[in-house]
Amino acid sequence: MSKHDSKTTENVHTEFKEHMTYGEYLNLDQLLSAQNRLSKHHDEMLFIIIHQVSELWMKLTLHELRAAIDTIREGDIQEALKMLSRVSKIQTQIIHAWDVLSTLTPAEYVQFRDDLGQASGFQSYQYRMVEFALGYKTPHVLKIYEKDPELHKELRSAYEAPGIYDAAIEKLDEAGFEINKDLINRDFTTIYQSDSSVETAWQEVYKDVDKYWDLYQLGEKLVDIEDWFQQWRFRHMKTVERIIGHKSGTGGSSGVSYLKKVLDHRFFPELWDIRTSL
Repeated sequence: MSKHDSKTTENVHTEFKEHMTYGEYLNLDQLLSAQNRLSKHHDEMLFIIIHQVSELWMKLTLHELRAAIDTIREGDIQEALKMLSRVSKIQTQIIHAWDVLSTLTPAEYVQFRDDLGQASGFQSYQYRMVEFALGYKTPHVLKIYEKDPELHKELRSAYEAPGIYDAAIEKLDEAGFEINKDLINRDFTTIYQSDSSVETAWQEVYKDVDKYWDLYQLGEKLVDIEDWFQQWRFRHMKTVERIIGHKSGTGGSSGVSYLKKVLDHRFFPELWDIRTSL
């Protein structure tokens, strides 16, 4: 070892009999032993890790979205903006994961697809919770999780809770805009439908940015999140088409056809419509 190497490592901690290590802090033994292949095929490891990494990113997305919803409702939009910016950055990471998965060819995937049984990304409960937080409420998905009462209860709670756009509409109402009162106390288990009073309010916000700076920034953060989410959906759809074509999904969904259909949904419709009317 050179003198230079010795100097750069002389203060490095090497005694950990009574101290926590990096691996212990991150529970790496548990994390890195969770890749249990059902087949002997080499490429199944890629398939498992991509989905596990995506689930970790979704966990952080939910952590940020839930905090942002609470923070907006409490009146601190600026603090929520940082959380929403982080969500957008997370979304870019999940999108790029599809680039890695797309290296899996149809001939490789077919070697272990049958081993998955009926397990499918369609059953990702965290993905459903992200959809719920963004206001896309689909009751049929709750049945999938009835086998786990605690998880089903958590999903039901998320299903019935207001989403990020409901929190934003509350702020428009509190800012003095004439928002349809039926929206403030609406049934949050229903998918939000565009409302002219909300569109008018957002138009005023975008026409007087200086006066409504916080609301304007919030509107743009929401557009960022929807934009990235739809790009994620599109990359998902194209990756599935590339690997299995138009076969049905392992979970029984129609596969590419289903993924194309959900691309048409808009989470925050008025924020898109005002771009035409401004």
